[in-house]
This record gives sequence, structure tokens and C-alpha cells, in this order.
Amino acid sequence: MKRSLACLLACAAFVTASAGAADVNTATLAGHYYLQGVTEVGSELLLKPDGTFQWMLSYGNTDQQASGEWRAAGDQVTLNTANTGAREPQFRPFTKAEMRVDKTVKPGVWAVIVGEPAIGPMPDVEVRFEAKSGKTATAVTGAGGGATVPMPASEQWVRAGLRRKGAKADYQWLAVAPEQAQARVAAFAVTEARWVSPQAFQKLGLKVVKGGLQVSDAGNGLAAGVYAKQPAK
Repeated sequence: MKRSLACLLACAAFVTASAGAADVNTATLAGHYYLQGVTEVGSELLLKPDGTFQWMLSYGNTDQQASGEWRAAGDQVTLNTANTGAREPQFRPFTKAEMRVDKTVKPGVWAVIVGEPAIGPMPDVEVRFEAKSGKTATAVTGAGGGATVPMPASEQWVRAGLRRKGAKADYQWLAVAPEQAQARVAAFAVTEARWVSPQAFQKLGLKVVKGGLQVSDAGNGLAAGVYAKQPAK
């Protein structure tokens, strides 16, 4: 029976480097890759110099995401999403292009929306609202990624601190843009999609080949193609 691409991805396994394989230079591997050679499948892979990665795949009506850590050994590159739970999420303000929040708040209320644009909201984020006077209030985002607090109209919103609910990590403080402060609505994106969407796989092995990176598992539908590296600009 012909297996679906999603099933093949779920079965992807890391193939350990063979004895005597030449070590690869991890610094030269970092970069942006695009899948080539697989019909009707779009996939991108970003290997960051700090050892983290972001991966996406689009196939028909299916969109999949994965992010985590990568490492190289011999001629093999391993993408691992399973051991990243200890890292805390990182946040950034929405860009002006992303700031299409259709939300009206009444006077005396400040609101924050947290999530990943075009993917989904992030619940259970503890948000500390801080005014110019030093006055603060705290709320936790719900299922829709929103959190609100009452605040006197005389207060001026200057920044927000974010962290996971129950986390012992310090708040990540981000400035609230003046136009958002005036509207009393601010939006922040989480930088890793894994916090808002299921991971497509736990571990995926790639082999360094001429032209880029190839999925090591020959039974995986993506092994028919190669992730070609985008030239640096």
C-alpha cells in the first residue's frame, strides 16, 4: 500500500555516520535551503549558526512545521525537535505588515495578543503590562492568545514582559510601539512555530551530498530530492 507523505515523514529516522566518514564544517552548513526534485511538494529548511533550525513543508492542503536543534557528525546532519523543551520561548513584536489585529478594546483596558502570524495563537503566556509611571498588571493569554488587564486612562503603556505560565525564567521585556500603546492593543510573535503547532517529526537525518542535503531514509518521500542551499546575499 502506498504510504502518504505525512506517514513517511513520521517514520523518518536518523542514520548514523559511517565509520571513516569525513567531518563536515558546521559553519558552512548554516543557511537557507529549498527542496528540489520532489513534484508538488514545497519545503524549506533554515539551519541557523546558533545550532537551531526551522523547517516547513507544504503538500496539497497540508502544511507542516518543525523547529529545534541541529548538529553535524561525519557526513550526517540531524534535526532534533525532541530535546528542546528546556529552552524557553522567545518573542518579538509583530511587524507593521503583520499587525492586522481586528480587536477593539474599551477605555481603561489594555490588551495583548501572542502567537505566530498565519499559524495560530499561543495560550498560557504570562504577560506583565508596565506603564510609564511604573504601575504594572499581569494576565495570562487564553486559548485565543489574548490577555487583557484594567488600567486607568491616565496611564501610558511603555512595555510588556512575556514568559510561559509557571516558568521561573525572567520576563522577556519588549517595548510597545507608540501607535499600539495609543490603541491599547499590542501583538507579539513567538519566534519558534513549535509553541503554536504540532511538530512534524521528532528526528530527521540528512546526508551531505553534492548540491546540498538529502534525507537519509531512502523510504522517505523527500529522499527523492535534495535541499539545495540558497546562495548568501
